[in-house]
Amino acid sequence: MQTKETTNQGLKRAYAITIPAKEIEAKVDAEVKKIAPQVRMPGFRPGKVPANLVRKMHGEQMHAQVVNDAIRESVDSLMKEKELRPAMQPKVEMAEGYEQGKDAELTVELEVLPQIEVPSTDGIKLERLTVPVSDEQVDEALERIAGQNKSYKDAAKTKKAAEGDQLIIDFVGKLDGEEFEGGKAEGAALVLGSGTFIPGFEDQLIGVKAGDEKTITVNFPEDYQADHLAGKEATFDVKVEAVKTETETKLDEDFAKNLGFEDLDKLRALVRGQLEQETAGLTRTQMKRSLLDHLAAGHDFDVPEQMVEAEFEQIWAQLEQEVAQSDDPEESRKEIEAEKDDYRRIAVRRVRLGLLLSEIGQANKVQVTGQEMNMLIQQAAQQYRQEDRERFMQFIQQEPMAAAQLRAPLYEDKVVDFLFDKAEITDREVTREELEASIEAEEGESAPANKPAAKKPAAKKAPAKKAAAKDAAQDEGEPAKKPAAKKAPAKKAAAKKTDDAEAKPAPNKAPAKKEAAKKEPAKKPAAKKAATEKK
Repeated sequence: MQTKETTNQGLKRAYAITIPAKEIEAKVDAEVKKIAPQVRMPGFRPGKVPANLVRKMHGEQMHAQVVNDAIRESVDSLMKEKELRPAMQPKVEMAEGYEQGKDAELTVELEVLPQIEVPSTDGIKLERLTVPVSDEQVDEALERIAGQNKSYKDAAKTKKAAEGDQLIIDFVGKLDGEEFEGGKAEGAALVLGSGTFIPGFEDQLIGVKAGDEKTITVNFPEDYQADHLAGKEATFDVKVEAVKTETETKLDEDFAKNLGFEDLDKLRALVRGQLEQETAGLTRTQMKRSLLDHLAAGHDFDVPEQMVEAEFEQIWAQLEQEVAQSDDPEESRKEIEAEKDDYRRIAVRRVRLGLLLSEIGQANKVQVTGQEMNMLIQQAAQQYRQEDRERFMQFIQQEPMAAAQLRAPLYEDKVVDFLFDKAEITDREVTREELEASIEAEEGESAPANKPAAKKPAAKKAPAKKAAAKDAAQDEGEPAKKPAAKKAPAKKAAAKKTDDAEAKPAPNKAPAKKEAAKKEPAKKPAAKKAATEKK
């Protein structure tokens, strides 16, 4: 193999590699000898097929495999010989016109990681803003849980169903007079006015009484999930088994037991713990931002353009999604286009911080254990169908780049924790509002001015305080791999990008497991879901 460097500019490198034809032919001959004893051919005893016939039968396939192996080995050898650290997968191309008997000429283009002086971990000073959880906050959270776990009691037989009442119904859906799959259910619970079922279904049941039977006609939405039902007119034969009215939900021992807790104190303790976990997430976000700003302020070096472009594409893809969901997509698109350069600068900062954290981790022997990696793979596999999970796990094990991408968020979290341990930290107790204001103030200082973000439809917005808290809690993670999940208010969304953080789910504000068990029964049976729920 002959190697010649053709480009060495900044972080860009390019090489010309020549693999002599003699080397390739020698490897093909070796392959022929290797498989010849296994080849079977009429007229020859096992293992006695002449090499020239084996080559005639399998030579083209073996030659292609040998060339591919030689290319991979040559690139690997180049990386080791030149001590190159590729930022991304190198681009490898074979010269046109190659054929058997000729030298294989390759071009290899890549960007290398910059040489970074390992940042000192000494002298880092951080302030940790902590928020105590008050009894009033626990009470408010319990009230929210109660509101999400309504109970109903049977109404008088003569009671006419009104909005807010719960119906227990049997129904059979039909298209052109014929029942369709997933359109039948018995004992389905439906709260009128909840919007659980397709448009028009609930409205036509206002005024029914227990024992009533009614046929209603509805049109499935054009964008309905089931293609065979989308846009179709259907009828539903409905029998009302019972009409129920909402009862007052009392926060007492019985309420706690209905949610699966031993008593109300145990429920309160769990809620308090979740609120403390949530505020701890906000505190971590505030500390991490301070840490990243400290690192960014002290380091300025070139970063690989390919990594920046990949990061920018992820940021832009998320912006595009938000534009599509905004109230005014055309105006939102104009806004993000006007700030495109700012988002690219954000991508540069994210990549630079990711490289810094990686260098710190390697220098200080921060590691992700095999057990932790296996847990990551198993968690990621849960996103796939059962039959695809094994293939996904094999893919991660066989592709180092994919495994590295999966490992990166946890690795960088561990590096951040390492730096927290090294830092001089002072604690200051504040209110939740003060902590959120501090986070937003840091956003404003580090973000490009007036950064736009697509505005969500009003119906999707969360209450201001809760939304802000959730967004802030989500603002942790991996600096140079994935953009933070933005959640609307224009300036906030952009600021999150500058924090170089991958979004994480905010801690639950209520015992989710218990809560789910008490949600509307109408959503449980698969048949009801397929036939009547909105998609």
